[in-house]
Amino acid sequence: MRIEQLKWTPERTWEKLRSDLKDPKDYQLVIVFGSRILLSSPGFYQEIRNKYPKAEILMNSTSGEIIDTQVNDDTISLTAIRFDKTKFVTHTLNTCDHPNSESAGSNIAKTFCKDELTHILVIADGQLVNGSDLLEGLKNNLPKGIIITGGLAGDGNRFQKTLVGLNEQPAEGKIVAVGFYGNHLKVSHGSMGGWDPFGPERKITRSSANVLYELDGQPALSVYKKYLGEYSDELPGSALLFPLCIALNDQEEPVIRTILSINEDEQSLTFAGNVPEGRSARLMKANSDRLIEGASDAALSCLGNLERPDLAILISCVGRKMVLNQRIEEEVEVVREILGENTAITGFYSYGEISPPKGVSTSELHNQTMTITTLSEKK
Repeated sequence: MRIEQLKWTPERTWEKLRSDLKDPKDYQLVIVFGSRILLSSPGFYQEIRNKYPKAEILMNSTSGEIIDTQVNDDTISLTAIRFDKTKFVTHTLNTCDHPNSESAGSNIAKTFCKDELTHILVIADGQLVNGSDLLEGLKNNLPKGIIITGGLAGDGNRFQKTLVGLNEQPAEGKIVAVGFYGNHLKVSHGSMGGWDPFGPERKITRSSANVLYELDGQPALSVYKKYLGEYSDELPGSALLFPLCIALNDQEEPVIRTILSINEDEQSLTFAGNVPEGRSARLMKANSDRLIEGASDAALSCLGNLERPDLAILISCVGRKMVLNQRIEEEVEVVREILGENTAITGFYSYGEISPPKGVSTSELHNQTMTITTLSEKK
């Protein structure tokens, strides 16, 4: 696997960080993470297309860009990849053309030839797509054993709109999936949080998809406000600091859900993923050292007994970025320490992360986690 990495900033425009090949035309897949404001400009897509005329180009907006051990805002991080032996196929659709996110997931899964398909990387709109339903549609139409990783695009802490695109100007409502084939590519994954639970365990007594109405028979928003105290005046923004931990399907590891919006009239909370009735839930709060430790554990889960990977794609949550603040690069630096200097690192801060939880083989939608997907080609 050969890799090129570039970073665009207003001060220095394009800066080359790594280049394994002389001719950009030889790269096959280009992954671009950038701020929504920058990606709204058609000029960036066309400039990248001109540089990599033969590549499949995936672009999405972020809540922060990761490249090497840097975490940046209002930049563009570009990673171009040349596979030596691995075949891959890309597909895209607009969720607006489907009745719901599960249907969109089903349709995009059905477009892939299943023979020798081993892994799917999926990036979706972070505002218009229900990540839980998208994932169910994908999983229900793919053979067992195919791992799905990826995430939901971001828009800083604005939560206004997100952009995704494949071989075109990024736009709202898009879902892009990249399917990898054959046994030459080794894919590993890790996902960890690092948040501390507090308060009593409560039961979800009324919900609909990703909208939570009642906890223990009480209005969900009033319960939430009670525990947030002074932070309740800053809702919904402060909700990123206090996610909800939910037990799903008797899994070893529960999933974490982030609040996207609140409804004072209904006293309800809308989350980035589904919150099923009957499940147990607890509020969580941040511990910076534990968040960084979680990133380290995610990297260790990826490494296992494998050799150092060629590429690591880090997708972490905007909530972690807000909590860690000036320490944010520490969670990327610990990943670098574990994976080694030769591994190319890219990624972004998201509105949702997709990966199997620790100890589980099927993928789930997470919030407030650091998820890592590593790619290595057999020599």
